[in-house]
Amino acid sequence: MKNRKYNIKAFLIASLLSIVMIVLVFYGSRELQNFDAALVTYLFGTVFAFFGIIYRYSVWLQRPPTWMYFKRGVCFLFTGKVFSHFWFASKETVSNIVFQKFIYPRGKYRWLAHFMIAVGCTSAFLITIPLTFGWVHFTMAPNSISVYEAHFFGFKLMEFNLDSVMAFMTFHALNWSSYMVIFGAGYYLRRRLTNPGLIATQTFEGDLLPLILLIAISVTGLGLTYSYEFMKGLAFDFLAVLHAVTVILFLIWIPFGKFFHIIQRPAQIAAHIYHRVGKQQGMAVCEHTGEEFATNLHIKDLKTLTKKIGFDFDREDGSSHLDLSPEGKRSRLAQAHLKARQDGGELFG
Repeated sequence: MKNRKYNIKAFLIASLLSIVMIVLVFYGSRELQNFDAALVTYLFGTVFAFFGIIYRYSVWLQRPPTWMYFKRGVCFLFTGKVFSHFWFASKETVSNIVFQKFIYPRGKYRWLAHFMIAVGCTSAFLITIPLTFGWVHFTMAPNSISVYEAHFFGFKLMEFNLDSVMAFMTFHALNWSSYMVIFGAGYYLRRRLTNPGLIATQTFEGDLLPLILLIAISVTGLGLTYSYEFMKGLAFDFLAVLHAVTVILFLIWIPFGKFFHIIQRPAQIAAHIYHRVGKQQGMAVCEHTGEEFATNLHIKDLKTLTKKIGFDFDREDGSSHLDLSPEGKRSRLAQAHLKARQDGGELFG
């Protein structure tokens, strides 16, 4: 079991949810009536990315520490002070997911660039996925050549004139997303190409390739717009293929590369709820330093978790080494080394 290179449970979960998604595509597009066959390659790329994301996320959740955090976070969210937890989770979502404030302490320009990438990518996904699945489509209004209707799952949502501001903003929405991603990714790419510290530690696969892919997708997408609006369709077919290739590479890369942190980020909210409840329940005090260092809840779970994965930190007197803070552990270790040297008769040997 331990030598298996793949996880059957995660595979089954990913397969089942992928089938559910395909069924939703079929019925959400009114049995493919509203599905654009030109987007079929994007659909395959999205299904592959979805399967990979669910598979890796399922494997990640099966790790004992992750599962402990996840289980506790969900339990606390729906029990006890439910309204308080939901209000806290909502604030955390707005602060750290929407506005990316966790980046701000590193610098306002870095925050702005990260915020632009996050908003640009999120808006692009919210636009392209429903269009690719056929869940959203546009048609001419009956008996009109100047009014468009927007449909969701086959149901009419709204209509607008083709020469209106709404039409301009709607049909160019991906362009606004592309500009934001280009500016944000460009800032980080410049830092990684000029900062000596980053140059010394970064890797092409982990640090440069994600930024290059984001910029390539955005630039080729904008190229399509410029081709049909200002160049009379010149090189449109070539740009369409190039854009499709970059998008599919991006989708394939999500489950396996740095982009996976986008999927993991919301799980941090559960961890914040865990720490918040832990503080409310009481703090653990180090028996050596006499100072608070963690929550009692965290230490209790840590004792359970370490035994589950094969580590036993219990002492002969019934206490545990985990009841010590990091400073307390280092001090006790130093005392043990000193005693061993004294007992051996070679204090400095």
